[in-house]
Amino acid sequence: MREQASPDRPRTPLYTPEQRRRRDASAWTLVQGVLAPLQFLVFIVSLGLVLRFLATGEGAAAATASIVVKTLVLYTIMVTGAIWEKVVFDRWLFAPAFWWEDLFSMLVLALHTAYLVALATGWLDVRAQMLLALAAYAAYVVNAAQFLLKLRAARLDERAAGGASLPGGMAVAE
Repeated sequence: MREQASPDRPRTPLYTPEQRRRRDASAWTLVQGVLAPLQFLVFIVSLGLVLRFLATGEGAAAATASIVVKTLVLYTIMVTGAIWEKVVFDRWLFAPAFWWEDLFSMLVLALHTAYLVALATGWLDVRAQMLLALAAYAAYVVNAAQFLLKLRAARLDERAAGGASLPGGMAVAE
């Protein structure tokens, strides 16, 4: 895990120079930069459909389909994020620089997967499934915020080191 900054000891940069080089050279950085906003867009649409269903009782099929799509996009970004982490940090997951983000990502995955299980087995009624999806979405929002804060920290590190920001301003998120 990264060191925390203190008045006596500055914070350890997110990336070593070699990790920054690998990050900047990897096509997976661009993949993550494209998938992160796509996932957010899918989330916003799905959230609207889920809330509409919960408020009116209408649109269950559209809300359900949107949650399945959101979950598939999440799985995609998690797999490609693990590949990105392997390229940059030589670890599939839980590299010290992203340990907490990866840990919370596991909760996000578990909640989304629980939704799919509930959907496939009829374990919960439709309303309860939608509430489970909202719990998964709340966890996703926290996790997305973690990654946005990490992106900001990386940019601040690079600014302090006199380096450029990420290629094309792309976010490095899982």
